[in-house]
Amino acid sequence: MQTARPEPPIRSLWSATAIAAPSFAPLSGDAQADVAIIGGGYTGLSAALHAAADGLAPIVVEANSLGWGASGRNGGVVSAKFRLSFSDAAAAHGMDVARRMYAIAHEAVDLVEDLVDRHGIAAAQYRRVGQVKAAHNGPALAAALADMEWMRERMGDASVEPLTREQVTEETGAEGFVGGVRSPHAGAIHPLNYLRGLAAAAARTGVRIHEGTPALRIRGEAGGVRLETPGGVVRAKHAIIATNGYSDLTGASEPLRRKIIPFRSAMIATAPLGDNLARAIMPTRRVYVETRRMMRWFRMVDDRVVFGGRGAFGKTDSQSAFRVLRAAMVRTFPALADAPVESRWSGLVAMTLDGLPHIGWIDDRLLFAAGYNGSGVAMSTLLGKYLAMLLRGEKPDLALLDAARFRTVPLYPLREAGIRLVAGWYQFMDSLGR
Repeated sequence: MQTARPEPPIRSLWSATAIAAPSFAPLSGDAQADVAIIGGGYTGLSAALHAAADGLAPIVVEANSLGWGASGRNGGVVSAKFRLSFSDAAAAHGMDVARRMYAIAHEAVDLVEDLVDRHGIAAAQYRRVGQVKAAHNGPALAAALADMEWMRERMGDASVEPLTREQVTEETGAEGFVGGVRSPHAGAIHPLNYLRGLAAAAARTGVRIHEGTPALRIRGEAGGVRLETPGGVVRAKHAIIATNGYSDLTGASEPLRRKIIPFRSAMIATAPLGDNLARAIMPTRRVYVETRRMMRWFRMVDDRVVFGGRGAFGKTDSQSAFRVLRAAMVRTFPALADAPVESRWSGLVAMTLDGLPHIGWIDDRLLFAAGYNGSGVAMSTLLGKYLAMLLRGEKPDLALLDAARFRTVPLYPLREAGIRLVAGWYQFMDSLGR
């Protein structure tokens, strides 16, 4: 039975600049809990924190170290969005559903802010800086402006605003964009420090956390579940699977494995820039995303450019993907041609067929939340809270996130070939400027 994926050590900016990691010993011996949580990322730790606040006794088991997966490898963008636009949600499911999805997205950002403040996670360096969507051509700009107008008229969100070509250049320091849209509903965070802050807060509330403890098997038994690990057995009334894009590590997360398409995302970070260059690039210090099919995003962190995007194929870091990413960064910011890249890392994004995360009951003892599609910092935090609500018998309005909508991937063994085919086509269209 596979226990943990052997990947090279993470060489991320976050691991190089993080606060000291709290240390949690592997499980040794048997344990009892109200809820056993598989996965020590944002989802699992948020669920544990909120369950403990309800008076429950959670136990968290993590196969590797806390932050080894997506919670320690992401870009640190805290956004109020889904891959499915709110206008498309309204067209397919009605305005009531779209409004609820809008409320969920904004609740997620608010919860991150609340947890950072409530638990004193200053090292997370969270700031609500807003986001700029920079359009790479006329059709992309027209689509972004149309969506902005819909948000204003139908959702009553007057805070989103259009940007001219000149304004996007002022925002980004890059001259290759034709215009854009600015929204205040986004923030920036040090993702690994946020994760470690959540872990420390959970431990202070009495949550038991065990690193280096893969959940090998989970079985139902009288009165609850039996979770088997190399060091002992956890017996609990309920269990939560919170493994997201890393749901193929062990058999315990088998219920999620065929419903998720792992897609590798890569990031690079420059060395600190000189004062003049640091002031010229992204001077407003927001988070930025462009509109190409193989989407790129970028932000400044301590006078370093962090530049990320999709398309790092395979099961481990890809040097060719890093080279492509650096070339894209220099095309966007020619002044960075000689800037050394100090950090390179990648991780798995958990994609779903409908582009939405999902949460709910697998059976009367087992819960899950997964499938954040590249926007998981805020949403995984919120769905951890919703998992605790489900545990205490509540039925929050999940709109399109309900477990009943979570579909199995057809032709699952062919998923990697399919990803490469689609991504290759997207890269080709982007190269044509389409």
